[in-house]
Order: sequence, then C-alpha cells, then structure tokens
Amino acid sequence: MTSVRFLVSVGLISLLAGCGPQPAPPAPPAPPPAAPATPPAPPAKPKITKLDDLPRHTYPVEGKVIDLFNNDAKMNALADQVRADVEKDLTDYDIEDKTTLKRLKETLLIIALVQGRNDDARKLIGELTDLEQKQALKLTTGLLSLTRMDVADRTGSKNLNDPAFQKAFQDELTTRTAALPYGVVQDELKSLKAGAEIENKNLVLGGIQSEMEPTVAKTHSLDDGMAAGLIANRATLQNFLPLAPSIDAAMTTVIKQHNVAKADVWKARDLTLTKADHLTPVVIGIWDSGVDPKDYPGKMFVDPTSKDDPNGIAFDLHSNRVHGDLYPLGSDAKRTTELRSLIKGELDLEANVDSPEATALIARMKKLPPADVKKFGEDIELFANYVHGTHVAGIASKGNPAARLLVARITFDYHVIPEKPTVEQARKDVVADQATVDYFKAHHVRVVNMSWGGSLSDVEDALEKNGVGDPDERKKEAREIFDIGRDGLLAALKSAPDILFITAAGNSDNDVNFDEVIPSSFDLPNLMTVGAVDQAGDVTSFTSFGKNVSAYADGFEVDSPIPGGTTLKLSGTSMASPEVTNLAAKLFALDPALSPSDVIDLIKGGLAPSQSDPRIQLIDPKKSQTLLKEKQKNPS
Repeated sequence: MTSVRFLVSVGLISLLAGCGPQPAPPAPPAPPPAAPATPPAPPAKPKITKLDDLPRHTYPVEGKVIDLFNNDAKMNALADQVRADVEKDLTDYDIEDKTTLKRLKETLLIIALVQGRNDDARKLIGELTDLEQKQALKLTTGLLSLTRMDVADRTGSKNLNDPAFQKAFQDELTTRTAALPYGVVQDELKSLKAGAEIENKNLVLGGIQSEMEPTVAKTHSLDDGMAAGLIANRATLQNFLPLAPSIDAAMTTVIKQHNVAKADVWKARDLTLTKADHLTPVVIGIWDSGVDPKDYPGKMFVDPTSKDDPNGIAFDLHSNRVHGDLYPLGSDAKRTTELRSLIKGELDLEANVDSPEATALIARMKKLPPADVKKFGEDIELFANYVHGTHVAGIASKGNPAARLLVARITFDYHVIPEKPTVEQARKDVVADQATVDYFKAHHVRVVNMSWGGSLSDVEDALEKNGVGDPDERKKEAREIFDIGRDGLLAALKSAPDILFITAAGNSDNDVNFDEVIPSSFDLPNLMTVGAVDQAGDVTSFTSFGKNVSAYADGFEVDSPIPGGTTLKLSGTSMASPEVTNLAAKLFALDPALSPSDVIDLIKGGLAPSQSDPRIQLIDPKKSQTLLKEKQKNPS
C-alpha cells in the first residue's frame, strides 16, 4: 500500500498601501534565533511478516567445501561475511518473529564463539535467553559456552585439551546443572549427554561430505543455512568435542543424582471405552506412511469391493496409485531387525536408557567413517518412515473397540538429497490429495490423522540441493510449486466439511504461520492443529507453535506398535496429533450424530492449562466425555 505524505506550505503576503513613495518604516527588531529544525523521522523498516520476506544470501565456494572448512583464513572470512549479512538484516528489517530472531542471533553467537569474541558471545546469550519462551531452553541456553568461558577466565587457560582444564570444566558444569530445576531441564540434559556420547569428528566431516558437497558441486555456493551450519561444525570441532568426555561425565553425575521420573498427568485423564458404552463403529483415516494390518486384528477398516486394497488407498513417491498397506522397504526388508535396533539405540540414548542397542550404537558411531555417514542417516530415516504410520495408528485407536483404521498411504522420500521438486509433480500431488479425501468421503471416515507437513523453505532447500538456478530463481520456482500444493491440499480438506482432520504442528520449534507450514497453518472449521508436551504436561523443546495450535497432547516417548508386533517409544508432534485423533474418534463412537465442530467444541471445552505454562492447553479426554454427557442430557 502506498503511503500518503501531506506537505503543508505557509505563504507570506505583502500588502502595499498608499500612493507614491512612503517613508521607510523603522527597522524591525532582530528576530530571535530560529529553533533548530526537527529532523525527519527515519523511514519505517520493512516489516517481515513471513519467512519468505527475508533476503537470501549466498557465499561463493571455489572447489570443495571440505577444503574451505579446513582453511582457517577462508573460514574466518566466511564467518565475517555471514556476520555482516546477519547484522544488516537485523538492522534493516522489522522482524517480530522470535524464532527467526533466535536463529539469526544464534548464528552470530556461533561466529563469536569460533572467533573467540567472548564479550559478544555473553551478550548474545543474554539476548537469546530473553527471546526464549520455553522454560527448559531458557534455563539451558548457552550453558556449555558460558561454563567454558568462565572456567577459562578463572584459570587463565584456553587449552581445552588440557586435563586440568577439562576437570575444572567438568566440576563447574556439574555444579551449575545440579542447581537447575531438574524436573524442568532433565530432557535437555539427557539430550546433551547423548550428544556427548556419540558426536565425533567423523560424523561432522561425514555430514559435510554427504549433504553440503553434492549441493555446492552444483551451485558453487553456500546459502545462509549451509554457511551457518558449516561454521557451527567448526564450533563443534573447536569447542565441543574436546570437552565431550567432561560433558558426558557431568551429565551422568547430575542425572544419576536427580533422576526421578516425572509425574504422569495423563493416567488420570485416560478414557478407555468398552462395548458396554454402546459404541458405534467409527472409521479413522490414518493418512501416513502405511499401517501393518497384522498389528491391529479386528480394528482394520475393510472395503468389501476391493480385493487388492481392502484396507485403504496408497500412492507412491510420484503420486501414482499403487497397492500395499506398508511403506515399501524393497531390498532393505531383510534388514528390519538391524534397522529396528539402530533406531531403538538412538531413542534409548536420548532417553538415557542403558540398553544393548544404545551400547552398540555408540560403538558403531565411534567407528563410522565419514563416507558411511550418509547411508547411516538414510537408514534411520528409511526405518522411521516404515514404522511411522503403524505407530500413529496404535495411538489413534487405543482404548477404543469401535475404531476401524483406514489406511491412506503416502510414500515419503528418505534421501539426504531429495528428488527435485517440479510444477508437474506438485500438480500430480494435488490430484492424489483430492483422490484421498474423496476416498475418505466415500467410505464414511469421521476423523483423519495427518502427522506430516511441509513448508515453502523445504521446497526451496530441495531445489538448491538439486542445483536449480540462482537464489532468486529458486525463490520464484519454490513459491510456484508450494502454492500449487498448498492451494490443492486446502481445497481438498475444504471439500470434506463432515470430516474432522487432525494435524501435527511440527517439530521445528517455529511459528507454523510465519514459516508457512502446511497443513498446520491452515485455518479451517474442520481442522485442529496439535502441539506436543511430555508426560508431565511440560512443553517439549521441539514442538512448533502458532495461532492455529489449539491443543497440546502427549508427544514424548509414547509407546505404540510398529510393524512386526513389537513396540517403540517415539517422540514428536506426530505422536501428539493421534492422541487428539483418539479422543475425537471416541466422541464420535459415543455419539455418531456429532459434527466436526461439535467434537472440536468438546475437545476445546475440556482443555486445561499446563501447570508449568498456562499458555499451553492440554487435552482432558475424561472432561470432554463429561461435557458430551451434559450435552446429551441438555440438547440445545
């Protein structure tokens, strides 16, 4: 919108009177000194209302990234360039989104730490702490760096490889973390311990080799994110790895001293239905990576008209209609036991569980050569895709004998370098989305769980990894591709007003509206977006948020079946979303006359604030059931 600027001018009019010359009037007194002119107001900064509004920056790279990484002078020059761009963006733009401000200031912090500018680092840690809204992260922001810098100042030593320094650091870190409220920060401390146990130089170099090198070989440049990531890798080698054993030892001591299980707020709220509740079967759409029907005997939807796909519908990576309930593992199917042990080991490490799988994973990662890091990461992602839908289905259907699970299988990519996004594929995806929703409508699905999502930046990143164009060209192409998918998915959901869709907010600790994440940023009367808390109702460090995130549910170490009949404890908003789907399905089973808006009102009516953060509204299935009974007794 063009602003209007009013310019007011004052005219002075001289009046001449009489005829003929007139005597000159006496000279007027000298005017007082003129008041200094009011300086014009500085122009308003451009307001950043979405992530896409920020400028893109690129940094040319000659040759290989690893050569740049190993060159101190070139890395310092890169850090100076990135710092200048970030500081200019913070000066030139009005950025209200706290997640974006944190990301930019975190980049400045990493650069300050790498360059040894400790005063700047301390200032930035203070600013980041002020920006942080999650209590656990607020208490632990900059913890390692502050401890390291303070120990260096006290001892006069900066040699992180000196055993005396490491011992002093370990003692100080133990003291500081022991003084924190353990119930609030325990998950962060366990994650820190896990990182200290497995992080090593080969993993750092392997990450650069597997993701950055292929991209830079095509684009000959680093974008903002990769440049910041490369500098962060330098910080890991320089400031973290020498102290990893000390960090591990300190966390082990504190966790052992304080490791008391958090209270479980969900047991008292649990709603388990039985046939005595006079239930009506309710079809639940699991729009996900696939479901193993063998895990849910008697709970699967059955389409009597289909011999090939009696339990639902499926599409491959290119949105072609295919057959099969489960995500295809191909030749990796024979490795399911190995892959399960791999992912269980990772989960056990994060949870500080001493298991054979965790021990084996630590040993394997310590020996993993850089060239194998890519395959290692893709194996984990592949198996996560394989188990995801089955795990979600178990959460959505537990405690509900009326549940009937309908499979709507999507095939997700698991490669470090994904396939190149295209307009043609986006249009095919939209057709598949609408076909899936039409299938839901045709088979009387009442509620659908969608524990997935994507953003504009995801498309732009994938284009970059495939070497498409320059930054401006990628931005334009990404917007076109994303808008096609966004508008198509939105239209598909709108076309089914009698179906309630439940979606996960996301795991990026970001504002889903600012970052344009779909479907969690959609504002529809038949959609709910869910964030994740833990067993005590404390908000998780990973959960995304935003004005459309209307309810929070348990999304931390949730136990549920995976293909083959065993179970795993997985964390994520992917696990919180089906908790709300579960509640919605139970309400539909108790009263099939309910509409999606009725169920949303019953769920929201039962919400109660978390004890640790009143902004976080937790579901209460039993309270929602009570509200339903009251509604049935007193229909409006």
